[in-house]
Amino acid sequence: MSLQSTDPIADLLTRIRNAVMVGKHEITVPSSKLKVTVAKELKKAGYLTDVKVESAKPRDILTVTINNPGENSTINEIQRVSKPGRRVYVSASDIPKVKSGRGIVLVSTSRGVLTGAEATKQRLGGEVLLSVY
Repeated sequence: MSLQSTDPIADLLTRIRNAVMVGKHEITVPSSKLKVTVAKELKKAGYLTDVKVESAKPRDILTVTINNPGENSTINEIQRVSKPGRRVYVSASDIPKVKSGRGIVLVSTSRGVLTGAEATKQRLGGEVLLSVY
């Protein structure tokens, strides 16, 4: 199995989506700074339970706990918005709302990865990475 992926964020989201569908509580993926940042923002928004980075030899391992055993996942839908073949950039006033504000989008700005609400508050636009509901 190859550790390289052309779109590492899409790989992370697909692993989370698949784990939610089959009822798994935890996944492990090869770590990167962007994956850790995205996972921590999802944890801060309440969609993930825990995020840990473990040291390993070829590269670190990111362990994502989706929900506690016996609980249902808070993630109903998670999808990549900006893809390698079609990047989606928005200004601060055009940041989309997900399900009338019940979901979130993550935006990669000049000040790091922020939720759509934080980016709008700071008047920052950028690349729309993903949407979660």
